[in-house]
Amino acid sequence: MLDTGLLFIFDMDEVLYSYDWRERMRGMAELTGLSFDELRRRWWHDTGEQAAEAGVFATGREYLAAFEIAVGCEVDVAEWVRLRGGAMTPWPDSIAAVRRASELGQITLLTNNNALAGEHLSTLAPELTDLFGDHLLTTSHYGARKPDPAVFARVLQKYDVPAEQAFFADDMLENVEGAASIGITAHHFSSGERMLQAIEEFALARA
Repeated sequence: MLDTGLLFIFDMDEVLYSYDWRERMRGMAELTGLSFDELRRRWWHDTGEQAAEAGVFATGREYLAAFEIAVGCEVDVAEWVRLRGGAMTPWPDSIAAVRRASELGQITLLTNNNALAGEHLSTLAPELTDLFGDHLLTTSHYGARKPDPAVFARVLQKYDVPAEQAFFADDMLENVEGAASIGITAHHFSSGERMLQAIEEFALARA
């Protein structure tokens, strides 16, 4: 990594990996004995999973305890991780773009995910471990979730980087707009090739 003062922030699902959430939910339904609709009613909403992504449950243990209460059964951590990781497929072009960004500045992950996922990202996303090192982070780490501008401001504060020196890529337009609202150069992801081009243009403009 060059000490350029540039920060590159990347989403994970549907940017660096495809994420088949329906496949994951089928697995969760088998694990818990609950239907897809019942799982959504009990947990996948603003006071369940979305709250977890915003850091309401500070640790994986706290998250799992709340999740088990909601679904009414014990859940094995290894099985939870297996089902989450099994729904993910890496996109080589996107990961190559991240590798290029790592040559141009500091890279960090910012994925809307809970603390349990955060504690197991090296297992869920092994292709990223060597690239990101200790910078594999979920929004729960920051106590806010995308698209809240607060989460982006806290990332900038953590890395002590001004907004104009930061680049962010996400597949969801509302998240791109959230980052852009505080001055971050925000790229709406459509392909690894286009993301790489955007990374190069961003770095060149600040050379």
